[in-house]
Amino acid sequence: MSPFYLPQARRNLVSPFRTAPHPGHPSRTRRNLVAAIAVVAACVILASPATAVTAAAPDEDRPVPVTLERIAGEQASVVEVMVADRDELDELVATGVDLDHHISATEAGIVVHAVVTPNEVAGLRSAGYRIGRTLYDSDDTDDRLAERESIIAAHEADNQAFTAQVEQNSSASDIRIIRADYYTSGTNQVLSVEAKWAQGQTSSSTLSVVRDSGPGTDLGSGGTQNISRFVDAGVYLYHRGAAVVTARPDRIQITSPTGDVAVAQVKEWLPISGDAPEGPGYQKDFVTSYLTPTELYDRIKRLADEFPHLAEVVELPYQTNGYRRKAQAVLGNATANRVAIDSHAWGHEGGNDVTVEFAHPGAADQTLSVTVTGSAVRVGLGTDAAGTVTSTAAQVAAAVNAAAGDLVTAYTYRGSVGDGVVAPVAPTALSDNLSAPATVSRDPHPVYALRIGKYRDGSRTGVLAYAQEHAREWVPPLVTIETAERLLRNHATDENTKRLLRTLDIWIAPSINPDGGHYSFYDFASQRRSMTNHCAAGGATDALARNSWGVDNNRNYSEYSLFDGYSGASTSCTSDVYAGPSELSEPENKNLDWLASRPNIKFSMNLHSSGNYFMWSPGSYATPGRLSAPRPNLAEESFFWGSSARILTAIKRHRNLAVTPARTGPIADVLYSAAGNSGDMLWYKYGIYAWNFEVGTSFQPTWTEAHEQTLEYSNGLVELMRVARDYDKDKKRPTSALVVSPGATEGMVDIQFEVSEPAAVFYTLDGGKPTYESTLYAAAGVREGAETLTVPYGTKVFWFSVDAAGNIEKNYDPTTDAKNWNRGFAILSGT
Repeated sequence: MSPFYLPQARRNLVSPFRTAPHPGHPSRTRRNLVAAIAVVAACVILASPATAVTAAAPDEDRPVPVTLERIAGEQASVVEVMVADRDELDELVATGVDLDHHISATEAGIVVHAVVTPNEVAGLRSAGYRIGRTLYDSDDTDDRLAERESIIAAHEADNQAFTAQVEQNSSASDIRIIRADYYTSGTNQVLSVEAKWAQGQTSSSTLSVVRDSGPGTDLGSGGTQNISRFVDAGVYLYHRGAAVVTARPDRIQITSPTGDVAVAQVKEWLPISGDAPEGPGYQKDFVTSYLTPTELYDRIKRLADEFPHLAEVVELPYQTNGYRRKAQAVLGNATANRVAIDSHAWGHEGGNDVTVEFAHPGAADQTLSVTVTGSAVRVGLGTDAAGTVTSTAAQVAAAVNAAAGDLVTAYTYRGSVGDGVVAPVAPTALSDNLSAPATVSRDPHPVYALRIGKYRDGSRTGVLAYAQEHAREWVPPLVTIETAERLLRNHATDENTKRLLRTLDIWIAPSINPDGGHYSFYDFASQRRSMTNHCAAGGATDALARNSWGVDNNRNYSEYSLFDGYSGASTSCTSDVYAGPSELSEPENKNLDWLASRPNIKFSMNLHSSGNYFMWSPGSYATPGRLSAPRPNLAEESFFWGSSARILTAIKRHRNLAVTPARTGPIADVLYSAAGNSGDMLWYKYGIYAWNFEVGTSFQPTWTEAHEQTLEYSNGLVELMRVARDYDKDKKRPTSALVVSPGATEGMVDIQFEVSEPAAVFYTLDGGKPTYESTLYAAAGVREGAETLTVPYGTKVFWFSVDAAGNIEKNYDPTTDAKNWNRGFAILSGT
């Protein structure tokens, strides 16, 4: 449910602020790709199929398609991969390679971070990708564990509309400044600029920004900086760039290559002013080391026991597969002569006791035989007249299955016909290859959430925070624990915290993916996914593929997914962005869906690392043409931006480090497509205002850095609670005004609506009564402000506004005979 719903209809799936049904359930069929394109065609800021950009066919200089294989025993590293442009980035994503959340544009192209093994690096190189520095390797992981032990997107249609406007109106500038943000980060002063040029789709020219050095100073006195164009999937979005400055500018000016000029005021990004929201004696800093999922759950159980009047632990409905595997071995040294063997029992339930031997019988003319003694399987290999082994892998596998089929399953390697002759092998123990201590359960694992609040009966505004969808992300769960500690331990002494817990119903799920989390800590630090193996028999199901299994839980949700035709996920069971066999197939995902379906939840935060991003929907698009999921309307987008500024300012208070404007915004605008992500499900299916943290710059930083990140992002998560409380207590009605300015054509004027807070505006231009069926005031384009309407001079304008909490301007009720809507005329003041 979007907070822009009326109070009496907040859980309806049809928002009164949309001209079409809310883009989620119950109309399931509208989410297939064809319907998505139809929805996109109806949106003013998205390209229609007729005008969408189609990516150019790969040329000889572009990388070729590649299948990446991760081999057991290899350790993964984080390396730089250089791609030429956004098209090539989409091609890289399509390979299923495991990408960090880092993207940076350079003069030479785009640099991304990939989590890859040596074999995968070789595959990328052979496909033509350029590999750069190694940023993090297994030695770094070992250091972290030792440390723990010791303590974009505008579309071509918008570009064409802008270009057409410039062409039709000779007085209109072909340059439009979208954002000019000044901020401090550490000791640096930074100016970030975004602007759109009418010819940006076809020209690669940079734009030059001229700065003043403060109010009343000349343009140019503060220096200049260049900004470069940002193109995604072949679609020009805007120019952007940031530079360190020595004084806070007041104004900037950009002159386009064609000579047109635009000037804009510089705004403060995340200003820090006034006192911190925490009162005297506010307690914080409760986490002292990384925590495994078992330890996370133990921690929230202890908190619930200590504060039973304020908190309870809720076991979620679906247990995971568990930190467990069948015992396995691969015998042989080449594809054709390898035999893979799996126990029927889980490793900890007897599978690890099984041994298999391939024995030379010591005589000629022997037939293949198999004997089973307890858990020991002995294969007597067949020989010829010279005493040479003749048994092939296929024959051995068939014989083992016939004689020991109650104990194990044998098969040829990776679909091979198995015509290679096997070699004798000494008795070999099967193993589940799991290294965690016995304190980590091998049974199907419950998933727990901590519910905090004075009134936990569904009557209060709900807020959901969840972490560790991706197993290797060790800092985000700590942020949830630090936040839970702050909320509960400050309740008795801090009035602001007391108000939060009286007003809100808070759900904190520190580890959505406990199986993968345990595997990351004890077996394979780079594990991203769950541990469930969906690979089909005969495929990559053997022991040598054990670090390649699992579902990317943040690609398995139900809205705008791979199964709907969207990009950024894979059907390959060994891909690190494997979407699973179907939407919501995994218990981890079903649990989050259950949490999100609580009727009172209106806000959420999904905590990830790394990359220092702060994002919201839409999070997915289809290629070619970059057809994205429907964008929030102007009012909703304004609420996202306004609330984000509050949350990011709270983060910045800790050590004056800023999440940059370029890394703030919809996922599809600032990162890449992530089909089937949880944020999209929460927003489109349930209407929840859903954000995503991307904490820090690495998955497992040194503890000193992890500790700082935990404290600063907990600041932000608590601020989300304050945003939710302010929403809950908001009874103030918005106000709005009609702003009229001269038009470019004789007899026409331009109009805009100004609102006192993020609010939806419904208007009519024909003298008709404004209702929820009237036109909804829209955005001008991606990451831009409100649209400008051009109407005949004297046009009658009727309108009303509704804020995020459902408060209607002047208490007007458009469903009744009330007539107290706003009235105005499109005339210039003084005429």
